[in-house]
Amino acid sequence: MSTVCTLSRRTFLLGATAALAGCTTAQTAALKAPVPQKVSYPIVPASDEELAARYAAVEDGGHLIPAIPYRQIDPKYYRQRVKDPTGEPAGTVVVDTASRFLYVVEPGGTAMRYGVGIGRDGFAWEGEGVIQWRQPWPRWKVPDDMIKRQPHLARYSVENGGMDPGIKNPLGARALYIFQNGKDTLYRLHGSPEWKSIGKATSSGCVRLVNQDVLDLYKRVPYHARIVVHQAAIA
Repeated sequence: MSTVCTLSRRTFLLGATAALAGCTTAQTAALKAPVPQKVSYPIVPASDEELAARYAAVEDGGHLIPAIPYRQIDPKYYRQRVKDPTGEPAGTVVVDTASRFLYVVEPGGTAMRYGVGIGRDGFAWEGEGVIQWRQPWPRWKVPDDMIKRQPHLARYSVENGGMDPGIKNPLGARALYIFQNGKDTLYRLHGSPEWKSIGKATSSGCVRLVNQDVLDLYKRVPYHARIVVHQAAIA
């Protein structure tokens, strides 16, 4: 839920067409990494080749997602399998806002960890809920309280139908909607075109991932998955 990224589709097409041809297959394979049923230690970090494939340009749902310049991101925020620090049951999604990590707990004592951007002070949320709804290439429908703070976003209100899906949409390639006690919290796990925001507190309450990571997350998290959001560091 941030300002709209001003990526130029024409510039991207000129620079990324060649990369798309070579990287889409590798990216698809990376998204299907198996979940281990038995832990093997040490857990080895991804190689440069694996990272290049993981964050390569990819076409999804008719949209061209640019490659992520992952070398400009702190390596601790790369998507990676780690020893589970949460103590939660397998299948639980855990957000550690203090450390800027999101975990999907796996069987056997591991978790898939993602680097995230979180809400600014005063907009952060914590508690326990469920992933009530999941949406590929969602529309961004700005809530009324956000429009009060930023009136120029009124054209993307619920009444006006929101912003069309696409690369410039702040919700990115996927959105997972957090409910608590049967009610929409208005907070989301979602993709973002703004890779520079990972590891920072810049959005209006939501938990954002780079689009390549949210594609992977979406495959791992089913409807009604339990989610726990912590403000204090857990690891």
